[in-house]
Amino acid sequence: MSSESPSFTIVVNHREAELHARVLCNRFPQVRFIAAPDADHLKRYIGEAHALLAFHFPVELFARATKLRWFQSLSAGVDSMLPARDRAHDVTVTNVRGMQGGLIADYVMGGVTMLNWDFRRILADQTSRNWNFRSVAPLADKTLGIVGLGSIGSAIARRAKSAGMTVLGLKRDISVPVQGVDRLFGSDKLKDLLPLCDFVVLAVPATPETVGLIGADEFACMRCDAFLINIARGSVVVESALINVLQAGTLAGAMLDVFEREPLPQDSPLWGMANVIVTPHISGIVTNYEERAFKIVAENIERYLQGLPLKNQIDLRRGY
Repeated sequence: MSSESPSFTIVVNHREAELHARVLCNRFPQVRFIAAPDADHLKRYIGEAHALLAFHFPVELFARATKLRWFQSLSAGVDSMLPARDRAHDVTVTNVRGMQGGLIADYVMGGVTMLNWDFRRILADQTSRNWNFRSVAPLADKTLGIVGLGSIGSAIARRAKSAGMTVLGLKRDISVPVQGVDRLFGSDKLKDLLPLCDFVVLAVPATPETVGLIGADEFACMRCDAFLINIARGSVVVESALINVLQAGTLAGAMLDVFEREPLPQDSPLWGMANVIVTPHISGIVTNYEERAFKIVAENIERYLQGLPLKNQIDLRRGY
């Protein structure tokens, strides 16, 4: 997988592609970098790319990418590549996972705390100047279930365990223990995990297998005093079913960072629900995101040129 040819070409698809291409060119003068800041430039140059750096893979241009051998995603998700996975046997796919886990764990534990204390109600009481006492169970008495124990789910598990919570986890391979997880469930045991949890956190990748993973049947397995936190992808949850259980009161509440449609439509009932916290897909937007991401990119370019295995390789058959 090495390339010693000075004609090795990397197309950089990013709104600041010129800047990033220039910085990378200074570090790797033996590589030809092409800036593609928009769709028109990407369409023009994709046919010259041996490698593509981008947040999303342009599936509609795959037939033009005849030289492509490596796609470096600038995000953790590679779901944009999945529609082409049956045609991309010769393309190595990598992502920038590993730099967001701590921040997303912060988000999840913040959400757990806010939902447990019903901070929306507390803030409403403050606004209306109402002095209302209430009792709250400590987090150490609660059980948190994590659906998906990759790098992000594992970071959440460690953080929840440090708060004294009982942590359950669901993953494909349960033969290897996960730090912070008290009990592992196989991927076919979702309905066994759900009724045991006070909080259910979705941290699975977006794949064809996870579309609609949590629907009416799964919500029926959850306790009416339980909460859902979704930092995965909107496609993992059947949103209409979620709205139904929230409105019916058979689910206590939710904190949602991802949705079936983004931005969340203005007419979505989720905006106005007192038991829902809506955030605009920000849980993984760490400070200096691009600096961190391009540090991983530069290391992988170095590895590629030296013929070494790349970091964060993705198995497209599984989608992660």
